[in-house]
Amino acid sequence: IMDGNGRWAKKRNLPRVAGHRVGLESLRAIVKECSQLGVKFLTVYAFSTENWERPKEEVDFLMQLMGESILREIEELHKNSVRIRFLGRIDEINPAIKEKIAGAMEKTGGNTGLNLQIMFNYGGRGEIVDALKKIVALSKKDENIIIDENLISNNLYMTNIPDPDLLVRTGGDFRVSNFLLWEIAYTEVYVTGELWPDFRKESLMKAILDYSQRSRRYGRI
Repeated sequence: IMDGNGRWAKKRNLPRVAGHRVGLESLRAIVKECSQLGVKFLTVYAFSTENWERPKEEVDFLMQLMGESILREIEELHKNSVRIRFLGRIDEINPAIKEKIAGAMEKTGGNTGLNLQIMFNYGGRGEIVDALKKIVALSKKDENIIIDENLISNNLYMTNIPDPDLLVRTGGDFRVSNFLLWEIAYTEVYVTGELWPDFRKESLMKAILDYSQRSRRYGRI
C-alpha cells in the first residue's frame, strides 16, 4: 500500500503532485529490486475507487501520470521480463488510458520474470461484489454449481495469483484501506511510518527481514 505522497509533499511545501512524481520513482526502485531478488509477484495499490473523491486537479494529474509512466517505463520493464497486469474496474476509466493499459499487458503478457499487478480503480469490496456477480451468472447456466472458497477465489481479479505473503503499508496508518480484503486473510502485515516517496531498497530489505523472522501458523498451533 503506497501511502504518504501528499504528506511527503506538504512537509516540503510542495504541491501534492510532486509527491506523486517522487512516489513513482520509489515504485520504479522497488520493482527493480524485487526483480533482482527473484520475487515472483508484486501487487501495488495505485488508484482506489475512493480516490475519485479527491480534488479533480489531483485526479486528472494521476491519470496523466499513469499514461505517461506506461509509455516511459514499458520498454525497460519488458526488457527485464516483467509481466504487467492492471486489475480493477478498468472499463470505467478514460478510454485513452485504457488503451495504453491494454497495450502494456499485451506487450508483456509472455514475460516470465516478476509479475507486477497494478491495482487501478480498485476496491477490495468491489472486487468481491464483481466476483459474486460472475458466480450468479454461472449459477444460471449450471444449477449444480458448488459455491465454496475456491470458486470465489477463481472469480476475483487476482485469478491464478497466490495470496500475498507480506503486505507492506507505508505512511504509518494501521489499516488495509479496502485492499485485497479476500486475499490477505493470512498475510503477514508490516507497517512503517516511512512515507512512500522515501521507501526504497533499504526500506524493502527491512520489511523482508522482519517477515523472515515471523512464524506463519495459519490459525494452527
